[in-house]
Amino acid sequence: MSNQVKRIRYKTQRQKVKVGETPGSITIPDEALKPIIMVYSYNNDELVSSEGKNLKVILEQFEKCRNHTHWIQIKGLGDAELIEQIGAHLDINPLVLEDIVNTHQRPKFDEYDDYVFTTSRIIHFNKDSELVNCQFSVLVKKNIIISFEETHEEYFEAVKNRLKAGKGAIRTAGPGYMCYALTDTILDNYFVLMAQIGDMLDEIEDHLYKDADKSVMYNAQAIKRILIIIRRASWPERDKINEMIRTENTLILPEVKIFLRDAYDHCIQIMDLVENYKEITSSIIDLYLSMVSNRMNEIMKVLTIISVIFIPLTFIAGVYGMNFARVDPVTNKVMPANLPELYAPHGYIYALLGMLVIAVIQVIIFWKKGWFSKL
Repeated sequence: MSNQVKRIRYKTQRQKVKVGETPGSITIPDEALKPIIMVYSYNNDELVSSEGKNLKVILEQFEKCRNHTHWIQIKGLGDAELIEQIGAHLDINPLVLEDIVNTHQRPKFDEYDDYVFTTSRIIHFNKDSELVNCQFSVLVKKNIIISFEETHEEYFEAVKNRLKAGKGAIRTAGPGYMCYALTDTILDNYFVLMAQIGDMLDEIEDHLYKDADKSVMYNAQAIKRILIIIRRASWPERDKINEMIRTENTLILPEVKIFLRDAYDHCIQIMDLVENYKEITSSIIDLYLSMVSNRMNEIMKVLTIISVIFIPLTFIAGVYGMNFARVDPVTNKVMPANLPELYAPHGYIYALLGMLVIAVIQVIIFWKKGWFSKL
């Protein structure tokens, strides 16, 4: 890692809020990406996939694969008409559609009559080492699961490979299991992210002990902010998974709840890592500030020793710099108690030697007290 951590990119643009807008309104941000739709229809025997950019590809896949479970992956939320069409076709509450496009939602689990709705946060470092925090939303109905992502990046390649291989319960356990698999993949990526943060903290600590500078404090503070973002995602994610475990909704089968308990444990581990790393970052910042304070104390000690050495020398120079004449220049009378040394032969040399002796004596005293060994 370089001495400078990249600036955190939490959002490319803040969500524009229209005060007093009708609940359930679908407002698409200007920078939202146009959707890419991938449909995966699977059962125990086969996997059929197709790709498109409108509702037509979804309906054609439904018609072609009537006895399959369908995973509809939508990457990009820049088409309000598509979102509305999906909502109308599947009879989705407008408030749910609003939550899908308003991508500042916290992880949650909502139950409705014939479907459930969940959100999660996908957090990762991009190729420029910037932190990206995106919303991931899922609608689960009977034999249908629809996932919505903000970007075109691929986060679920491992899940797709498991679908193609057809191993395990992913093809037979229904859409509830697919929802678990996607959520678990997000949590696995959290572990990857936490490992990267751990490596960063190790490098910052090494830099702190070898050649500390201001970048140590700045980088530690940047990582602390990243951990706060992860904490804001992992805590409600834990609550969401707990609600999925406790629900009696038939879309979340008892067999799936066993796997959800494992995901719940993973969430607890992530939260523990976040808290531990937050303590480490705070300790690094405190240690750096203590080192700066100690360094300043050492500098002040050196300056104090130098000042103490020069104080008596300055006093002597000040006394003999008063220039009180020994002899009155008008009457030529000797004035008593007026610096007789001013006219002493070799007085300048004697004064310098006296100052040198005083300085040497002070240095010897300071040396014996151990002041120089502690610098």
